[in-house]
Amino acid sequence: MTIKEMEQLTGLKRSNIRFYEKEKLITPTRNESNGYREYTKEDAENIKKIAYLRTLGISIEEIQKILNREVDLYDVVENQIRTLEREISDLENAKAMCERMVSSKEKITYDDLDIEKYVTNPKEYWKLNGGIFRLDVVSFLYMWGRNIVWGIITIACLLVAGLSFRNLPAEIPVQWSGGTANSFADKRLIFAFPAACVITRFLLRPFIWRCLKTHGIDSDLLTDDIVNFFCLVIFAVEIFLVLSVFL
Repeated sequence: MTIKEMEQLTGLKRSNIRFYEKEKLITPTRNESNGYREYTKEDAENIKKIAYLRTLGISIEEIQKILNREVDLYDVVENQIRTLEREISDLENAKAMCERMVSSKEKITYDDLDIEKYVTNPKEYWKLNGGIFRLDVVSFLYMWGRNIVWGIITIACLLVAGLSFRNLPAEIPVQWSGGTANSFADKRLIFAFPAACVITRFLLRPFIWRCLKTHGIDSDLLTDDIVNFFCLVIFAVEIFLVLSVFL
């Protein structure tokens, strides 16, 4: 079956099917004559099982362990029940707190919010809701991880430019035709690569963000991923240029 037929049979989008394949939850064969993936009825059943387990909140990692026979489905579902019970309890507590906040006849405002009116011991309350703060920390590290990646790529660009500049010829190739350089520029152009990474981050990034926003995608993380991809391409071009001179 083709990916389109799998969409119709399972009722899932191809992006979901491709994701399960990327995570090696399914392994379709490839047609040697055209290179296309070929799915079977067994693949369709596995996809539906995986999608069902995902609706229960079971993680991809846990599903991988189930498929690898590292854990039993029964045990995973039992653990998920306990997890959901904790989450339900947390949600009920949060709902009760919200109801207390709106129970007064007066409309509450942020400026008038008095935490001690609802929480007797804030420190203990923070501990009881530690899961939320851990998620905040993970999100913070996740966000900064992309900034670190950009910084590493930019510094690498700068190091390659600085270390190679002295040994570069006065003019370096910038265009090739048929494997032969046919256009040259001053070797100071090598510093344009780290500069391009900086420009991409601080000037191009807002433009990328706005483009995503106009298409209904409001994601700083995706914007950072695109910026890092562009910077990685810039770094790869710089490496290629330097190697073409010295090799």
